[in-house]
Amino acid sequence: MSEPARRPKLVLASASVRRLALLGQIGLDPAAVIPADIDETPRRGESPRALVQRLASEKAAVAARVAENRDELGRCLVLAADTVVCVGRRALPKCEVIEEAATCLRILSGRAHRVYTAIALSTPSGSLRRRLVEARVRFKRLSRDEIDAYLASGEWRGKAGGYAIQGFAGAFVVRLVGSYTCVVGLPLVETMGLLAGEGLPAYAYWPADADAKVKSDDQFAG
Repeated sequence: MSEPARRPKLVLASASVRRLALLGQIGLDPAAVIPADIDETPRRGESPRALVQRLASEKAAVAARVAENRDELGRCLVLAADTVVCVGRRALPKCEVIEEAATCLRILSGRAHRVYTAIALSTPSGSLRRRLVEARVRFKRLSRDEIDAYLASGEWRGKAGGYAIQGFAGAFVVRLVGSYTCVVGLPLVETMGLLAGEGLPAYAYWPADADAKVKSDDQFAG
């Protein structure tokens, strides 16, 4: 389906291939990807919920300022997200070195944790719409060999809490309560709702199955 001229363009304020793939899963192809480079250091006494919402909002604001200076984007929607894995009030890092990932896996082994993903949508009018989604995850007790093998895979790099549920670490999850796509990094129900509310319904881009339409018409005609 061609993009109606009146619908705003979408910018993704993230370099995450996971988030780009999730948007593609619901039929959306951003007009641009503008990663927002911000300081993600938690503030003193900041809770994981407050942290993830602040970071998503800051990313959206930074990317929106960049998009404003690009004529081809015009008055666009800028979507940002941030994910935090936490145990109690302790937010685990987005692991960049193997020692961080090893510590995270040992902490998560055999216990439950929470995953928060915040989404922030900067609109053409300059407003900011936000949603916060929570999921609860429990890991099996991990053996030393499992931890070592996961660390060797490198899948943990840049991941909140040192793991990617859509990868090898999916074999560690014994229970998930809540949104799977929240844990991956972009809760799709809430994202679709925000975008639809701003005139960009994802379902408008879903291709029609001509054969299915014929069968449906025949059914109702009969």
